[in-house]
Amino acid sequence: MDKALEGMRVIDMTHDQAGPSCTQVLAWLGAEVIKIEMADGRGDRARWLRRDDPDKDSYFFLMLNSNKKSTTLDLRHPKGKELFKTLIKDADILVENRGPGAMDRLGLGYEDLKEINPRLVYASVKGFGGFGPYSGYKCFEPVAQATSGAMSLTGWSDRPPSPLGANVGDSGTGMHTVIGILAALVQRNVSGKGQMVEVAMQEAVLNLTRVRFTGTLTDGKPEPRPEFGATAGLGGVIPCAPGGPNDYVYLMIPPDSEEMFRAAMRVMGREDLIEDPRFVEPVARVKNAAGLLEILKDWTKSRDKREVMAAFAGVGVPCGAVFDTAEVINQPHLIERGMIDEVEHPTRGKHPVIGCPVRLSDSPVEIKRAPLYSEHSDEVFTSLGGLTQEEVDQLRRDKVIV
Repeated sequence: MDKALEGMRVIDMTHDQAGPSCTQVLAWLGAEVIKIEMADGRGDRARWLRRDDPDKDSYFFLMLNSNKKSTTLDLRHPKGKELFKTLIKDADILVENRGPGAMDRLGLGYEDLKEINPRLVYASVKGFGGFGPYSGYKCFEPVAQATSGAMSLTGWSDRPPSPLGANVGDSGTGMHTVIGILAALVQRNVSGKGQMVEVAMQEAVLNLTRVRFTGTLTDGKPEPRPEFGATAGLGGVIPCAPGGPNDYVYLMIPPDSEEMFRAAMRVMGREDLIEDPRFVEPVARVKNAAGLLEILKDWTKSRDKREVMAAFAGVGVPCGAVFDTAEVINQPHLIERGMIDEVEHPTRGKHPVIGCPVRLSDSPVEIKRAPLYSEHSDEVFTSLGGLTQEEVDQLRRDKVIV
């Protein structure tokens, strides 16, 4: 095996982001992922979501569907449903994030498909899960953040709640689903049977937010949003030169870390503050944190954020520049590590992609471009589907596939 999941076949019934982020990781790790899109001429709506060119798939789609194959099927047509069930017979995993009850209404829910393939690991991503008072509700990223508690904690106390920039509801749910699928595969090696994996977006974000519930568990009160500029340590968001919208660093000096405090003062050439009564003890440093923040700002405001980051981080003080998205795409560190890569696409040409953050020493990830709409239909249906090319052509004429 050259890849960790080589030999695993995934039927990908996902769209948008939560499901595709899951199947993309499986594809990166070596699984054969066959994406089944609607035979409506449009397919996964991510192809045209945030599209900048009507003749090209969106970057939104390209970022979430690398290393996959694309086919189309009209699952409402009897021949389309029959062909889908043929593919299921030799599949290891199915992942779907369709609306509540959609797969069951098609007769393709877990109870239906396990009769065809008892070894199938069937993963279902839903906003609020398959049961409970909210189970019939649809969900998107901000809704998951809102209902999990995450949004109530984001922003400042004198302003409305704010959604996170990171897609913890969608991609965060996708990563939780990958974990569940891999666990089910390990158990299948022992039991010989597949099972259903369910991940609700609300619950995935709640899990990612759980540390922020410690105060509520202590006193029963809702955790407030912080005051503007508040930080868990000494420092915080600190402005740098030349004063643009993202010319900041996030610097944190744990109040009880004598070593980091001394190192930070030496960076600024302010060794005199090490023995200053305002900062000489942890309790005093916390009491006078506002004064220390102003001293830090005086030093950083005339320096580039990269210089500031290198100066503090280089001596062991946690400090990170606030890189905007354009800076991240062109960051030498991420490029050297292969996290920012390039692929050649038939319509987009060469373009950057964000790579796989999971690294296995014996199974390196090779990023391949996202598929064109229905690009692999002939290949998949004549091999795995057992059809002749003439039969595939007839299904195309019948509009069962595109």
